[in-house]
Amino acid sequence: MGDDLGLFPAKARAARASRPKREPPAPAILNPYQPRDPVVYELMNDDELFEQQGGTLIFDIECFSNYFLAAFKNIATQKIMLFEAPFDPVMLEWTIKNYTLIGFNSIQYDIRLLWLSVVQQDTVILKQASNDLISGVDGIQGKYKFKMPVTRHIDLIEVCPLRGSLKLYGARLHGTRIQDVPWANAAALEDWQIPVTRDYCVNGDLALTELIFNNLTEQLALRRELSVQYNRNLMSKSDAQIAEAVISSEIYRIRGEYPKRPQVIPGTIYKFNPPKNLSFKTDVLRSVLETVRAAEFVSDENGYLIRPKEIENLKITIGSSIYRMGIGGLHSSEKNIAVTTDENHVLIDRDVASYYPAIVINCELKPASLGDDFLVVYRTLVKRRLAAKKAGDIAVSENLKIAVNGTFGKTGSPYSILYDPNVIVQILMGGQLYLLMLIELIEAVGVPVISANTDGFVMRCPVKLRKELEDVISRWEKTTGFITEETEYRAIYARDVNAYIAVKLDGSIKAKNVFYDPWRAGSGAREAFWRFQKNPNCQVCVEAIERLVSAGIPIEQTIRECKDIKKFIAVKNVKGGAHKNGDYLGKVVRWYYASDETGTINYISNGHTVADTLGARSLMDLPAELPSDINYEWYIQHTFDLLIDMGYKKI
Repeated sequence: MGDDLGLFPAKARAARASRPKREPPAPAILNPYQPRDPVVYELMNDDELFEQQGGTLIFDIECFSNYFLAAFKNIATQKIMLFEAPFDPVMLEWTIKNYTLIGFNSIQYDIRLLWLSVVQQDTVILKQASNDLISGVDGIQGKYKFKMPVTRHIDLIEVCPLRGSLKLYGARLHGTRIQDVPWANAAALEDWQIPVTRDYCVNGDLALTELIFNNLTEQLALRRELSVQYNRNLMSKSDAQIAEAVISSEIYRIRGEYPKRPQVIPGTIYKFNPPKNLSFKTDVLRSVLETVRAAEFVSDENGYLIRPKEIENLKITIGSSIYRMGIGGLHSSEKNIAVTTDENHVLIDRDVASYYPAIVINCELKPASLGDDFLVVYRTLVKRRLAAKKAGDIAVSENLKIAVNGTFGKTGSPYSILYDPNVIVQILMGGQLYLLMLIELIEAVGVPVISANTDGFVMRCPVKLRKELEDVISRWEKTTGFITEETEYRAIYARDVNAYIAVKLDGSIKAKNVFYDPWRAGSGAREAFWRFQKNPNCQVCVEAIERLVSAGIPIEQTIRECKDIKKFIAVKNVKGGAHKNGDYLGKVVRWYYASDETGTINYISNGHTVADTLGARSLMDLPAELPSDINYEWYIQHTFDLLIDMGYKKI
């Protein structure tokens, strides 16, 4: 398809060149805080509190030198309970002991301050303790003379994928209100600020924590089952922490004692030891293997590995593609490509199944401090997981998947019992070299590889070479012990190796990075996982592209017919906070493009423009109805730009 169909009008092709360069505005002088319209909520009475004991409460704390608030929200009834100092400490203690509490970053802050407030009502002292907790001061319980009994409490921050703030996760999950506390550094509040702070806590932080909790249902259910199975509280732990706990428990069964964390020795040199079944046919790849074999991976003062320069600088040419190696995995260097099938060619994606766990088992990799006991445990976990998956026991399969996949990351953590940089080196380098080995063999029979990344690659295979391709892959699988899984595409459009849309034979979409929309992709654990990691960024444009390439639906039709404001918004984390025309927005900003909006959103710190915010109207509170001033032309234009970036015009 091309310009003859009207997909790429002249203004679309010239759009980026015509945008004027703008000078950053001066640093902001913020306008006085403008309170949001308060949202009405219903308070829980004492009778309801006692009747519903055993339930679950979302909780959060606000602390100033003259004001302390512990706020709770009953998930079942949606009613609110507020403890504002001075309050009845007996009632608060009873509440803590008789409900399950859900917080965010609460292990490090809220739960400690909550227990302190049971014995200490002086807001000045509570504020001092709050500052100490934020600063990471040790020995808080001793300093302020309070105890923390075992509490039914879940901290969601580690359960969330990677690390983000409450506001950022809330914005990614389309929380109704995104708001920073309006006076974060205030020592004391004025009278009028107290109800604003109360409203912020209840309708801001409690609401966002509940939203995050509701989007982690499956992850928390898995942790609950694992906690029972291993008789350890795993509810507030990350996948990697769970892997460590599970393996520790299994090794305890073998040894009768829990393994200890190995000593970290800065400056230790680690080298890649090539497995016997890893080999190359060409001088170019043999040279690469020798370069990797000779490279020295040195642990820094904290025990983490430093990537050798000689590997960082490697550029490997096979066929018409260039590949680079790194700590993050192998990747090709293509940009702006569009490839389709035809009567003589098929598009095939091959991924290595459970690649890193398979390398651990096939190469018998084991942390030195755990030895063969680790392999016994790990093989058992993998076998149990595969058997459960085959039997359709999804719960058991997903439980064990956490333990199996989370192990890899902990082998590189100096704070883990699984720590062994040698294992990391063998997995990362071996994984990339094994993949290069297969790519070399495939290119040798005349099948071009158009893209490769981490654990798989895409080929445009001549139909006449399909059988030969299958034979090459089968021989590689037998030699290495790995198993590959195949997906066929009708077309693939890529900005680069990390951002693409692939159309499967049935018309469904596989996408990555800016082109992946976790809200349209489905409702499973994978989609929920990515919703926590991906900032919304005008997803209506992605939807328009998906519908165009899979069903031929015009871009403008998709965009103008969309009635969901969440598909028009963009979200960005802004270091130090942002403002629009002097009105403070916060450290996480959300906006859409409005037809009558001028100017940009700017950094508080230096006045510089937040990228891509020309014509942006802030939308920190989601409206109930679609705004009437959406700049549809901007979204249509942006979609054309994305299509050009992904090579669609070349078809």
